[in-house]
Amino acid sequence: MRRRDILFALLLGLGIWQALVWITGAPHFILPSPWRVAQAAYKSRVIILDNAWITALEVLLGLLLGSLLGVATAVQLTLFKTAERLMLPILVFTQAVPVFALAPLLTLWFGYGIGSKVVMAVLIIYFPVTSAFHDGLSQTSQGYRDLGASMGATRFQFLRYVQIPNALPSLGTGLRLAAVYAPIGAVIGEWVGASKGLGYLMLLANGRAKTDLMFAALIVLACLTVLLHIAISKLALRLTKYAEGR
Repeated sequence: MRRRDILFALLLGLGIWQALVWITGAPHFILPSPWRVAQAAYKSRVIILDNAWITALEVLLGLLLGSLLGVATAVQLTLFKTAERLMLPILVFTQAVPVFALAPLLTLWFGYGIGSKVVMAVLIIYFPVTSAFHDGLSQTSQGYRDLGASMGATRFQFLRYVQIPNALPSLGTGLRLAAVYAPIGAVIGEWVGASKGLGYLMLLANGRAKTDLMFAALIVLACLTVLLHIAISKLALRLTKYAEGR
């Protein structure tokens, strides 16, 4: 996406936002204008940055741990067919349980600190990474399988030199999804119980009817998510190029 397109989309969004404020005539504590939100963000920049740092740390730790766990699980499912038959139905069943409903339990088990938010982020991105990478590992063409068998490659050698490089684009897709989901998990955890973070700041601002500050915290969270997605997309592109021998 070109910078000109990003700037145009940003200006269009701000224009629609301001138009809604003018058309509806809503009071500022219901729908603040972009300028009022910008003023609130500047006045509260210290507290916003302080809480943004906590949320960013939770998201990055959750993304790292959840991705590593998802990759390890996908490799295990590929290597051992018994584990695949037993664990795949369990993984699918766990998705029937709303992860958000586990947030109070996680807060009870891991406390109000950063731990419960990291675990929440891990849980919400674990399945997408596992599923995407496992699909990539399972979709190795029959030609490669025949070639590996003719050369006498062991299961681990075939996995290392053929399946994993071939599945890297699928892993990139899973990581892109994880980059979007991880902030959701962290903020949900902060809403349930926290003393720091952008989610906590939004609840605090809402309770004090500071809608402009709540919008400012929400916009900062969106910017963090976009930056994380851009970084992960670049990593996914490098993985794809590596898999294609470029």
